[in-house]
Amino acid sequence: MPEFIKQPSIIKAAGNKPKIIEEYFGRVNSKTEAVSIARMQSPAGWIEPGQTPEFDEYTVVLKGTLRVTHKDGFFDVHERQAVIVPKGEWVKYSSPEEGGAEYIAVCLPAFSPGTVHRDQE
Repeated sequence: MPEFIKQPSIIKAAGNKPKIIEEYFGRVNSKTEAVSIARMQSPAGWIEPGQTPEFDEYTVVLKGTLRVTHKDGFFDVHERQAVIVPKGEWVKYSSPEEGGAEYIAVCLPAFSPGTVHRDQE
């Protein structure tokens, strides 16, 4: 039977500034371990610690700019662009430009604090 998701769960975010994570599907909101799907809203100047996750992450930017720093440099992902970060790759996300960023993140398997492996700050 289909499961109706009435609203997302708000998840506490890592980083130097408050970021809103609305999890629609995942370990918290739908008890789904296979995939997580969340809408993210990060303010201008937000940056989170680097991470080496045990999941693939697919991100589509809806508004603004998301900076993706990797072991060889960085690139900016703008509105209507996307990025795939394979599991086991070190990555650091930020939103350096005015207006921040709004994006959808899909993680396979679902995101969990125990499998993200954030850098020690």
